[in-house]
Amino acid sequence: MRISLLLFLLISAQFSFAQSESVELSGQITDKDSGSPLPFVNIILNERNKDSFIGGTVSNENGQFNLKLIPPGNYFVELSFTGYKPQSISIQVGRLSEFLDLGRFEMEENTESLDEVVVSGRRSEVSELMDKKTFNIEDNISQLGGSVLQAMQNLPGITIDQEGKVQLRGSDRVVVLIDGQQTALTGFGNQAGLDNIPASAIERIEVINNPSARYDAQGMAGIINIIMKKNKESGFNGRAGLVAGLGALGEQRANFPDLPDQYLWNPSINPSLSLNYRKEKVNFFLQGDLMSFRRLNKNEFIRRTYDDGEIIDQQFLENRTQTAYTINTGADLYLNNRNTVTISALFGRESHIDRGSLPYFNAISGERQRLWRYWEDEVNTTINISTNWEHTYEQPGRKLQIGLSYAFQREDELFYFDNILPNLVGTDSTFLIADENVLDFELDYIRPLRAGRVELGSKVRWRYIPTNMQFVPGENSILDPGAAGWANYDERIGAVYSNYVYEQKNWEVEAGLRVEYAILDYEVIPGHNTYESDGYTYFQPFPNMRFAYILNENNKLSLFFNRRVDRPEEEDLRIFPKYDDPEILKTGNPSLRPQFTQSLELGYRSSWKTGYLYTAFYGRRTQDIITRVITQNPTDNLLNAISQNTGTGTNIGVEMVWEQDINEWYNFNLNGNVYHNTISAFTIENLYPFNTFFTMEEQRAYSGNVKWNNNFSLPNDFKIQLTGIYLAPDLLPQGRIDTRFSVDFGLTKSLQNGKGELFVNGSDIFNTLRIKREIRGDGFDLVSTDFFQTQVFRVGYNYRF
Repeated sequence: MRISLLLFLLISAQFSFAQSESVELSGQITDKDSGSPLPFVNIILNERNKDSFIGGTVSNENGQFNLKLIPPGNYFVELSFTGYKPQSISIQVGRLSEFLDLGRFEMEENTESLDEVVVSGRRSEVSELMDKKTFNIEDNISQLGGSVLQAMQNLPGITIDQEGKVQLRGSDRVVVLIDGQQTALTGFGNQAGLDNIPASAIERIEVINNPSARYDAQGMAGIINIIMKKNKESGFNGRAGLVAGLGALGEQRANFPDLPDQYLWNPSINPSLSLNYRKEKVNFFLQGDLMSFRRLNKNEFIRRTYDDGEIIDQQFLENRTQTAYTINTGADLYLNNRNTVTISALFGRESHIDRGSLPYFNAISGERQRLWRYWEDEVNTTINISTNWEHTYEQPGRKLQIGLSYAFQREDELFYFDNILPNLVGTDSTFLIADENVLDFELDYIRPLRAGRVELGSKVRWRYIPTNMQFVPGENSILDPGAAGWANYDERIGAVYSNYVYEQKNWEVEAGLRVEYAILDYEVIPGHNTYESDGYTYFQPFPNMRFAYILNENNKLSLFFNRRVDRPEEEDLRIFPKYDDPEILKTGNPSLRPQFTQSLELGYRSSWKTGYLYTAFYGRRTQDIITRVITQNPTDNLLNAISQNTGTGTNIGVEMVWEQDINEWYNFNLNGNVYHNTISAFTIENLYPFNTFFTMEEQRAYSGNVKWNNNFSLPNDFKIQLTGIYLAPDLLPQGRIDTRFSVDFGLTKSLQNGKGELFVNGSDIFNTLRIKREIRGDGFDLVSTDFFQTQVFRVGYNYRF
């Protein structure tokens, strides 16, 4: 009760649940005796228990008919045709499908005249499905002009961790799609690309906590689907915008001695252009964006305390200069009334230069032991090409879709290091090329039924990532030459699925099964000093279920069940040590195995004229959690962070959203999520650079977050948004992350009869958001606080034409 009360007083951003506002009905009329189709039969749809006409039509030469824009409700279908007995059929029009197939109606001959039949009924109000949340980016005023990653920080149930990864309900195992497809731009497990996509290019974001069998089984926490802007209005139209900003307006903590200045008052600029042309059978679209900025990318202060009494203080300062642009273009080709082909291409290029400085001090004597400096030049090039053919049948809503897509991303990374010690100076460099190739083939078939629909499909994926790491030792090198070389990631996945939806007046059922066969081969260069080739194979079922009971037109209860998987990503397996911090070395692990998750959720929604309250109780259980574990070398005080399968985790929580219109000028959305995390005891073995065992006892903690989004509509077309975010302390596999909180602000002014919009906003306006972690390992404690750039102020203008 106290948890529910606490959640009821929490915080968020606006969203709406997906729903079918209208349905298209179809069917066929035949003669009962001969089975031949009956053309020109009158079909009338009336509400039950009320003299209210909803719609009507006549059957075509094949006896087929369809009724469009029918709201969910209880109806009678009235059939009348000269020489045949009239019929009155009771039907229920639900909210789960946009199309329903009423099937075949057989009419019996009758020489008597047809009397008029008047039937009526009560129309049920549309209720939300609670299976998907949809966020309109333009409503997120406080993050207009930022990246997609920044915009997500304000959305209910979503948080961003210290490495820039998206989290849903406390887990970063999230699949990010663009227009329903995985692309190299958003990453297959690496979400850094989201920070290179301007929010101005996005129409909306869908959050799916309980995906059906139609979606890939990957992603235990759920799916985030990013819908790019694409207009289908006739003629030529578009949108242009320009955003400028300044970040990190003040220094939160001064540097250690002899370091370059932190990047402050960092400028950014984001011009964007969207064009659309629709004429007859062609719809052409193009979206182009440029993001160029300077940023304090990392400013982490770390203290390592060892059991032998040694204490080391260090600072990890990284200044970044970055330019990124994306172009998304394509065309819809309407070949005829039944066939449409969509061809699209997405190109992105992101280049950044990082200047890193890491001094290490003996905290007791104050003596500097080392100064590590690096210069990184990295270019990421992304190409995604897809084509989709959609065939619609004569029966409305029945369709076949076939899609083929290819995604490519090249990671080209150059590192140059200086290792400055009291008695010598060392120099080194490394060069990495990693090419990601992903080929997807998908087939989906949907057929409406009288009270629902059936969905069938299959998917085949081939994903190949060859990587080549070269070490170029310089003077007094610290590089491990035996850890370099090449490795090839080769993944093949085949899947088939079926999903069935059925609904009646007061209840709905959706049940599906996806069966997946996966093979991963991770080939390692022969003679590598630690690792050998490895991989895994599995053949697994992934069921899903949703059951909903409609208490009345304003109250609904839903129960969800899902089983999902998280396959290790290539970066989790990558065998090459990363030398950005030589005393806390990061390395992958090719022996990783997938983690499997079962989840259960009970959701309840109550709505009224001016708002609604949504509550979800959920639980997840995950086996073989994939994470990094930090261990100490047996010969010195250097640390190694290695990817591992650890223990079993459980996540049990409750999420609540309260949206309320107070009056015509103010409304708010209050969202809270409280959960209890448990990570079971585990023992792992780190192989690199030494065989080291680590055991962790069971950990338990309560955590959560609250978000409060306040919206004000003022005279003269002014709108103001004020958002507060609070993230409670949470568990890490070896410790915890501390409290985080921030306040965002935004203001817009509509101009030029609604075609233009001027906005000013600020993220983390009080500069309070920082990441503090506490890690406990065998023989050491690590405490860190990262004062990286989170404060950004922007001004921008958008114009629609």
